Amino acid sequence: MVFGIPIQSLAFQFASPGPIFIQLGPLTIRWYGLLIASAVLIGVWLSGYLAQRRNINPDLPGELAIWLVVAAIPCARLYYVFFQWPEYARNPAEIIAIWKGGIAIHGAILGGILAATIFARVQRVSFWQLADLVAPSLILGQAIGRWGNFFNSEAYGAPTNLPWKLYIPPESRFPGYKNVEFFHPTFLYESLWNLMVFAILLTLFFRSLKGTPRLKVGTLGLVYLVCYGSGRFWIEGLRTDSLMLGPLRIAQVVSIVGIMLGLVGLAWLYFVGRNLPDVVPADRNQWENETKEQD
Repeated sequence: MVFGIPIQSLAFQFASPGPIFIQLGPLTIRWYGLLIASAVLIGVWLSGYLAQRRNINPDLPGELAIWLVVAAIPCARLYYVFFQWPEYARNPAEIIAIWKGGIAIHGAILGGILAATIFARVQRVSFWQLADLVAPSLILGQAIGRWGNFFNSEAYGAPTNLPWKLYIPPESRFPGYKNVEFFHPTFLYESLWNLMVFAILLTLFFRSLKGTPRLKVGTLGLVYLVCYGSGRFWIEGLRTDSLMLGPLRIAQVVSIVGIMLGLVGLAWLYFVGRNLPDVVPADRNQWENETKEQD
C-alpha cells in the first residue's frame, strides 16, 4: 500500500510500439538507426561547443566523428557477432543486418579508441584532450542509444513484477522465458545511469572553467571509464542476454578493466603528479587554454 492505494494500482509497464519509426513504401526508418544518428549529431555539436569553451579548434570533434563512426559501428557489430558466433554461423547474411540491433558498446569504445589514437597522431593533437571533449558526448549518446533496445525489445533483464516492469512480446523472449511477460527494463536503468554520469562530467567541465583547481588533461576521460564501468557492471548482472565467454559475462570483465584503468590513471595524474602517456606529449598539466576573456 502507498498512501492507502494498492501498489498494483500505481504500477505501469513499458511496452515497445515496435522497431519501425516510419515506413514509406520501400523506405523503412527504424528507431534504432534514428536514435544512433541523433546521438552522433548531438554528440558532434556538444563536443564542438566544449572545444570552443576550451579554446580548442571546434572543427576537430566533427572531423574525429567521421573516424569514430567508420571504426566504432563496425567494431561494435563484430564484437557482438564474435561472442554470438554460433547464432550467426547458421545464418551469415544476418551479420550485416545491423539495423535489427545487436551491437556492443564495448566494441564501439575499443574501435573508437583505436580510431581516436590514429586521428590524434595524424592531426598532432593530444589523445587525452580529445577524450575529455568526447567523453560527455559519448555517455549522452549511450543514454540516447539505449532506447533503441527498448524499441527492439532486447537487452532486457531478469523477470520482475516491479511497478516499472517491461513487457516483452513472446517472439522476443529467450528460451526458458516463453511464459514470462515482464522483465527488468535494464535499458532504462542504463540510460538513467548514463544521464547521471553525463551530468557529473559536465559539472566537472564547467566548474573547472570558473576556478581552481584546473582539471588535468585526461581527467574527464578517466572519470568516464570509472563511472560508466561501475554502472554497467551492476546492470549487466541483471540481464538475461549477456555476451558470455564460458562462465564470465564479458561486459562485466571489460567494465572491471575500465574501472581499474580509470582509477590508476587518476592516481597517476593527481597523486603521482605526472602526465598520462600520449601520442603527442602534453605541454601542460592543466587546461590552461581557457581565454582570459572568460576569467
